[in-house]
Amino acid sequence: MATPTGTHSPDAPAGSAAGKAVAGAAAGAAASAAVGAAAARVALVGVHGFGTHHLRNLDRLQAAGAVELVAVADPQPPAAGSVPDSAMVFPRIDELLSATQALDLVIVATPIQTHAPLALAALRTGADLYLEKPPVASLADFDRLCDAAAASGRSVQIGFQSLGSHALQAIENLVAAGTLGTLQGISATGRWVRDRAYYKRSRWAGKRSINGVDVVDGVATNPLAHAVATALRIAGARTTADVASVETELYRANDIESDDTSVIRIRTASGLPITCALTICASESVEPYVTLQGSAGTAVFHYTEDRLTVTTASGTTEETYGREDLTENLLAHRSSGSSLISPLLDSGAFMLVLEAVRTAPLPALIGDAHVRWEGAGEAAHAVVIDIEAALERAGREHATFSELGLPWATSAPCTFSMPAS
Repeated sequence: MATPTGTHSPDAPAGSAAGKAVAGAAAGAAASAAVGAAAARVALVGVHGFGTHHLRNLDRLQAAGAVELVAVADPQPPAAGSVPDSAMVFPRIDELLSATQALDLVIVATPIQTHAPLALAALRTGADLYLEKPPVASLADFDRLCDAAAASGRSVQIGFQSLGSHALQAIENLVAAGTLGTLQGISATGRWVRDRAYYKRSRWAGKRSINGVDVVDGVATNPLAHAVATALRIAGARTTADVASVETELYRANDIESDDTSVIRIRTASGLPITCALTICASESVEPYVTLQGSAGTAVFHYTEDRLTVTTASGTTEETYGREDLTENLLAHRSSGSSLISPLLDSGAFMLVLEAVRTAPLPALIGDAHVRWEGAGEAAHAVVIDIEAALERAGREHATFSELGLPWATSAPCTFSMPAS
């Protein structure tokens, strides 16, 4: 099927130093993995938006001999010089799959609402699949995709790039060692800026659905989805069985269908609270972070930078870690059986959060008295007044905006009806 131009953006500012460092550090590993193994035949579906990141990464991996990009598909032709001359170019995935044989890996980096049909089509070829986040736009589609993956026997990696950070193992070690004392809660805080142009870049931007097809392009499910996914992973919540409850409180300052300022409160099966306080209506963008709240200290993980700060009675330490590239990890899984970093089933906990957002009442509008606009024209962006302090309090107190008594918080927490196990 044809896909609209563009795709979702990762949880990292464009051109961030962290992203460049990750790509550079991974080059040697790709070359090592390629030794003695045939290059994997790869097709990329979606070459614009975040697809451009995959093109750059595949170019690096192809230079190392790890892959061969044999075909791409996108209704909008790729930029000149962005695709190898040897790669075939198609406007639609069905044309690509019918004309391209013996694919080892298909990468799908397209708009959210197209993920399910494109992923299912890719799995029918017998290729492994790299699917960008969020996996799909509903829990029902997630179940269908899990069934299809199991029936095909193929591997599926979900593009939560932050989960490749080596800091996650360091966090697991310090919790196990009791450095923070008893872990009492986890919060994820994200405050970014998105302007009017952001919501005009594609027909699905800021939509809950299009013509009855779920999109769910909200702050927690797309631009700051990594904040939610990273907090869940640190809490040990991977599958649907690892989550006991989800509550949502959704708001919007922009003229959109979906939420741009929200609190998501999760409780794991072990009873640990996770509170995600997120906005794309801040006065300025800052690196999002996940905070571990312990009885004897705290740890703050800036996941776009792989930077971990630990504070205890002994003082404060800070360290920046490396990161494993998820495409390389999938290639290593194919060649040597290495464990996948972000396998499909481990997105189950995140999909419960997405489903809670999808089925929640429409986001409440934040009144004009509590929003100011900065900039002009398409570069203008909404700022919820004092949102920074509100996000900090929500995460620290594990409270929603209405529970904090904020004057614009006219909603109430909505408890998601968990599916039967």
